[in-house]
Amino acid sequence: MKVLKQVLGIDVSQKELEVSLGKLNEDLGIEIYSHRVFRNKETGFVALNKWILKNTVKDVSTRVVMEATGVYHQKFAHFMVDNGFDTSIVLPNKISNYLRTLDVKTITDKTCSQAIARFGLERKLENWKKPNQTYRILQQLTRERDQIVEQRTMAKNRLHAEKSEAFPNFGSLERINKLIKVFNQQEQEIKKEISIILNQNPTIKQEVSTISTIPGMGELTAVIILAETNGFELIRNKKQLTSYTGMDIKEKQSGTSVKGKPKLSKKGNRHIRKSLHLPSLSAVNTILYTKNCTPD
Repeated sequence: MKVLKQVLGIDVSQKELEVSLGKLNEDLGIEIYSHRVFRNKETGFVALNKWILKNTVKDVSTRVVMEATGVYHQKFAHFMVDNGFDTSIVLPNKISNYLRTLDVKTITDKTCSQAIARFGLERKLENWKKPNQTYRILQQLTRERDQIVEQRTMAKNRLHAEKSEAFPNFGSLERINKLIKVFNQQEQEIKKEISIILNQNPTIKQEVSTISTIPGMGELTAVIILAETNGFELIRNKKQLTSYTGMDIKEKQSGTSVKGKPKLSKKGNRHIRKSLHLPSLSAVNTILYTKNCTPD
């Protein structure tokens, strides 16, 4: 029977790639026919490439479909594009919603990869493009800064605890203070690097400036949003952006009744979600202040 479409669905983890091959036949029937596990590193990519060529129809292109899973999918995505495969990276919530429509009793890495393959066979997906080099560097810098801020917060907590002791160790206090100064210096260095990059890229700088006009939104937050979305390359509308950040509302519903309090799904980019926490509070406070100060 003639094959119309071929898809490789991948469930990506830190160390492994759980993959399933599927095909759409001319009778429009979908068949998931092969499954393997490969290492999530260069040697695994090469072995997977050979396995695909061996197990697919040569005159029909094979689309590679995977979820956007932090950073663990990035090297693999670059490898597949470099080797000529049409590659699609799907927002995690789309796969989660799709899984709920299938008759899957147990969710495992294997069933996830099969669902992703089936999703790719049923949908018309866009090709993923490699991130803009500037956005990639900005992403690395903003994530490094986030780690430094977390470490500095931990050091400050240690400093507070040490000062609260009945008999503080002055040597410990001195070392913690020195560590905090190092974190402060590193953060300033990163901010300086970001500023230099923005000055060298007027278009991106203008985008940052435009986003910064939103109440509560600072320059750094705008940079994080642009870096994590590759300049909104993956985003087509505000609903997609909400889902991509994991800020869409999740609620348990049965029939006409709602079970449980609605809450954020948090199935998305945690870096954007984290960066928007304080700006959101600031915007809410600004709105409340304006409302209270407005005469009746």
